[in-house]
Amino acid sequence: MRSTTVTLPDNTDTASPPSKHSVFVRRVADYVEFIKPRLVVMILITTAAGFYLGAQQTIDWLLCLHTLIGAGLTAAGVLGLNQYLERDVDAQMKRTQERPLPDGRMNPLEALFVGAALTSGGMLYLTFVVNMLSGFVISLIVVSYLFLYTPLKRKTSLCTLIGAVPGALPPVVGWVAARGSLTGEAWVLFTILFLWQIPHSLAIAIIYREDYANAGFRLLPVIHPDGSSTRRQIVINCVALLGIGLLPALYNIAGSVYFFTALVAGVVFLAFGIYLARTRSLKAARYLLYASLLYLPVVFITMALDKI
Repeated sequence: MRSTTVTLPDNTDTASPPSKHSVFVRRVADYVEFIKPRLVVMILITTAAGFYLGAQQTIDWLLCLHTLIGAGLTAAGVLGLNQYLERDVDAQMKRTQERPLPDGRMNPLEALFVGAALTSGGMLYLTFVVNMLSGFVISLIVVSYLFLYTPLKRKTSLCTLIGAVPGALPPVVGWVAARGSLTGEAWVLFTILFLWQIPHSLAIAIIYREDYANAGFRLLPVIHPDGSSTRRQIVINCVALLGIGLLPALYNIAGSVYFFTALVAGVVFLAFGIYLARTRSLKAARYLLYASLLYLPVVFITMALDKI
């Protein structure tokens, strides 16, 4: 009896190489993630508000567009360069290890080139298309964020205060772009944004404290894990913001609608800060973070709509 050999079909799955289209889409997605568009939008909202509030009589909308282009390019570039500088520590944190650089989807030299090109392009655009003062203020953001705040995160908890400076300057960029001069009202806008950033940043630091500790960041919740100093700073800055947030009405930047909106928003923000101080929970820190993300656009958009 003859034996027969039966050859079974090979069902081994062989992964086909990705198509050019899928590779292109993935690359675009990586670039979008690299420039952090949500943060760029937040920066542009405050820049636009500063421009609108700083404009006298008729508003030059074309100049406003030029200002937003320059500020947006610079913001995207700086946020990308920050990822380039922190790619090693980003790889150690769960919340950032999937970013293009630590995940290996983007070459560091490529990231450096793109970030530097966007940053320098935005600075030059503001300087030569808008005015030199706006270019100067945006350069302060670049220098303080990349060369002070970023390295100091690994050395001192004061980095939060230092990082609040570049974060508070976008409305000043808009103001000087529209008016061509730096006045006291611009510093009011700066102070509001400066004070807002402290509870906002500390809430994030509480939520991701273990991640930051693993990366070697010397943030306040990391070096004082009991959280008392962090909660105290949150409440103090929320109280200060409640008062300073009313100044635009007193400086005749905005009217009574803004005054009452800022008062209510400030009280709510402070209430969440006190809630965190009393409960000491991660849930309360998340609530404070969400409140901060609502406070800023509500206050600045209302200020612009109620401009005097």
